[in-house]
Amino acid sequence: MINPFNWMHWIVLFLVLSNFIPGNGGVHKSNNHTTSFCTNKPVQNELKSWIIDGEYIVQFNQYLTELGRSKILQSALMAIPSSAWHIAVRRNPASTLLSDFSLLKVTDISYQATALLSLRNHSYVKYAFPEKKIQRTLNHFHLGDVDTEDLDYLGETAWNTRKIKTLTDTYNYNDKNETEHPNNGGRQLRSVTDQITSIMNAKIIWDKGYKGTDIAIAVFDTGLAKNHPHFRKVKDRSNWTTEKTLDDNIGHGTFVAGVIASSKDCLGFAPDADLHIYKVFTSKQVSYTSWFLDAFNHAIQKKIKILNLSIGGPDFMDRPFVDKVWELTANGVIMVSAIGNDGPLYGTLNNPADQMDVIGVGGIDFQNNIARFSSRGMTTWELPSGYGRVKPDIVAYGSNVQGSSLSGKCRSLSGTSVASPVVAGAVALLASSISNDVVNPASIKQALLHSAAKLPNINIFEQGHGKMDLVKAYEFLRSYTPHASASPDYIDFTDCPYMWPYCSQELYYSCIPVVVNVTLLNGMSVSGEIVDEPVWHPYLLNQGNFLEVSFSYTRSLWPWAGYLAVAFSVSEKAAHWNGIVAGHINVTVKSQDATMQEIISVIKIPVKVKIIPTPDRRRRILWDQFHNLRYPPGYFPRDNLIMKNDPLDWNGDHIHTNFKDMYMYLRRNNYYVEVLGSPFTCFNASNYGTLLIVDSEEEFYQQEVEKLQRDIEKFGLSLIIFADWYNTDVMEKIKFFDENTKQWWTPNTGGANIPALNFLLSKWNIALSDRVYDGSLFVRNKKISYNSGSSIAKFPHDGLVLSASLLNQGTTIVSGKKLYESNIPILGLHKLPNGGRIIVYGDSNCIDGSHMQQECYWFLLALIKSSTNPSEIRDFPLTKWSSIKNLFSSSPKRSANSKFHKYSKVVDLKDDVSRFREIPKCNNFIPAHTVPLDIGIEIINRKESHEPTVLNSLRNDKLVKNEGNEVGKPGKSNAYIHPQKTERRDIILVTGCLLTSIIMISYLLCCFPSCRLKRFKYRLNQCHGRFYRLL
Repeated sequence: MINPFNWMHWIVLFLVLSNFIPGNGGVHKSNNHTTSFCTNKPVQNELKSWIIDGEYIVQFNQYLTELGRSKILQSALMAIPSSAWHIAVRRNPASTLLSDFSLLKVTDISYQATALLSLRNHSYVKYAFPEKKIQRTLNHFHLGDVDTEDLDYLGETAWNTRKIKTLTDTYNYNDKNETEHPNNGGRQLRSVTDQITSIMNAKIIWDKGYKGTDIAIAVFDTGLAKNHPHFRKVKDRSNWTTEKTLDDNIGHGTFVAGVIASSKDCLGFAPDADLHIYKVFTSKQVSYTSWFLDAFNHAIQKKIKILNLSIGGPDFMDRPFVDKVWELTANGVIMVSAIGNDGPLYGTLNNPADQMDVIGVGGIDFQNNIARFSSRGMTTWELPSGYGRVKPDIVAYGSNVQGSSLSGKCRSLSGTSVASPVVAGAVALLASSISNDVVNPASIKQALLHSAAKLPNINIFEQGHGKMDLVKAYEFLRSYTPHASASPDYIDFTDCPYMWPYCSQELYYSCIPVVVNVTLLNGMSVSGEIVDEPVWHPYLLNQGNFLEVSFSYTRSLWPWAGYLAVAFSVSEKAAHWNGIVAGHINVTVKSQDATMQEIISVIKIPVKVKIIPTPDRRRRILWDQFHNLRYPPGYFPRDNLIMKNDPLDWNGDHIHTNFKDMYMYLRRNNYYVEVLGSPFTCFNASNYGTLLIVDSEEEFYQQEVEKLQRDIEKFGLSLIIFADWYNTDVMEKIKFFDENTKQWWTPNTGGANIPALNFLLSKWNIALSDRVYDGSLFVRNKKISYNSGSSIAKFPHDGLVLSASLLNQGTTIVSGKKLYESNIPILGLHKLPNGGRIIVYGDSNCIDGSHMQQECYWFLLALIKSSTNPSEIRDFPLTKWSSIKNLFSSSPKRSANSKFHKYSKVVDLKDDVSRFREIPKCNNFIPAHTVPLDIGIEIINRKESHEPTVLNSLRNDKLVKNEGNEVGKPGKSNAYIHPQKTERRDIILVTGCLLTSIIMISYLLCCFPSCRLKRFKYRLNQCHGRFYRLL
């Protein structure tokens, strides 16, 4: 008789081993953990913000009494009738305190412009900024409404901290959850009921007698019940909303407070800390900027030491909010904030977590994987002309963490708003263990960054400095000496994948300078200054003189921080050189201590960069960043009109944010992509084969149009445009009226600015139409999704076009009628005699990661190759434009009501006449002060360092090896692979797992008929010990 255990042994062994195959999708591992038997419906979490028409936050130059503020406003608005405006009454705990702002309501719209001008000209007024409303909603929905990829993470609650686009997750209220998680790499299996404090080894610090005593920590959230049994030191509760209760009716504020300071059951990190509860969101999850400002002022006067903001705040263009955060940290308040739940997309950070003086926290699960919901860097403040800073600062456990529930029990939640109180509670514990003189926003941040454990195979814009290590941070602070430091603390373009995207593309002569934005932290004082100027020290023995370095920086470091933008370019003498150069940057910071004694600290930033010979121009692509606009502050709508839950285009449209996967695809195919953050007048066309304009919203200067015409016709530059929809009727249809703010929100442009693109292309008789189409087409037997794209209205007679049968989505949106049309020209190719090629495609969604339904990177690559080799697209079903019936001649006109000029860098409006602004000057990178050193360091050639890193977001962003597709070295077996090349193996493994599961279940039902299914897990060992150990 065959022993079933022999074959069962091999089957189970196959299943276990399949978990460790790189890129394996056979046994799917998502970031969520198996939920307990009792879970609620999935919820969708949305957070929106609106400008309230007619309401303005008037910021004064100093703190004043209510009477003093009123007199200033009366003086400033003397020319306006008193019936046209009034000061809003704020009824909250700060109403009797000094304040630096008033909330002004201008009820007569005809006086708004006059009122703003009068306020801005008054000597006591700093500025007047629109009031904003913030609303978060949790929507229950059925599984049938969930996209396929969303099913991977049903089982967690990702509390959103930004805007509309979120994950779909669940939460549970179980007191105990015995679920074991899939093991990744041999780590110990962990139950989600493990106390987060025990996982983080808080007991080591507790045993030394520190539990957060005398540390005032504020929780800005949804409130807390008065007699909740988990808390023993709630110092005060305050209500900043219009509700009449201090209690938490949602449960989010209670949970956050529990992670920080619960003293029983699900323990918090600092149970003896003094809790200050600030209710800034109503039960309907509504808040206003003015509520936050009042609460922040109150926190400053209460001498709060640590402030946790899990919910997040308005966008980074909300100047009163941003300025108040700076003031908070300047007063010594350590702010900890969640970076948001809009991952795995890049460029999705939340404010204020994206500020330099704030500790921005991302989320990981208990297997040390970056949680899929966790937002990714870079910051987008600096776009289009600059480059974003590194965020998050650190990551912490944020998946299925236990905390306090409304009922006084424990429950599990997930999200970066869970990871944030983990760090805030740890900071409170650390602050109680050291001298108060050492504790400040910079020193605590330095301790967390210095002690963080770098996670393998994860890049810097996902994990920052790594996973928080509480014990090492404690040890660092115990021996802390005030100093200045940098984040990141080194620049190594060969350290892949951690230094992605810097390590993904080598530098070469004539490339546009690559900028690394370094944050400088000053632990010596709230203010400091950079002495003289930063110095570049090239190592001559490592050919450091081949690297040209320039700096842009803040001379003053306030509050506690500043920035140093380092631009790298390659010297002409290295145009044909291949190798790694090295050196270091020195930055000297001067501050004063509490006794007014001068302190000097020198920051040393090691630098290592890979240089290669200048590639052929046909391999060089120039990405137009200058003409991309995004929210905030304007209403720039989504490119895919089907995605109604995410109305704003807010990811920056950068090759390292929502176009990251497209960029990596081009890199894998040995193309070099450079970013142009300035007008077209600032680049040398002879260096590039293709200019790529994707989803542009900005207008074009006349000088740009003229130069581009010369570049294409005389220098052979090819132009590829991926456009999007533009239709004024659709724009009117998707505007919305907010009942609370009584204001209409109208898009400032369409998915792309088609009138501007038509102006750019008019010389060649090329134009896109105002029709909006949706559907799909097949090219090379591959499906291409066409989502809310435009069609071609005009094209040269000898040009080639590709047509498709599509749904007229514009008609459907405007009238509700579905109209399908055939022979719609959506791709046009025109070759100029003795010049370059112009390629126009009506939609960008298939290369944009934000709302992509199906990628078409291969399609983009074929078009790029066709610019130099027309045979690349010989199998495309192209026809001449002359054979197309001219039904698409209508070109869209610019919307008259869009207020586009308010957000444009190119056009302005004066006396109701549109005019061009002055064209910006080209970036002039001034060489840094250089002091060569006749030394060198040992250069270790990492095989992976010169290869682009593939981040597979569908498999938790794991590194996937490629067979025979290394950039510049075809056929090498240890290069990286595009995720789709593992699909066949995934299907085989999944099928094997399903068959094995069926066999195992049959075996178990035969062998264990006495085991009750409900208690199977606990009686399995009694039934068959050997099988349990094998399993």
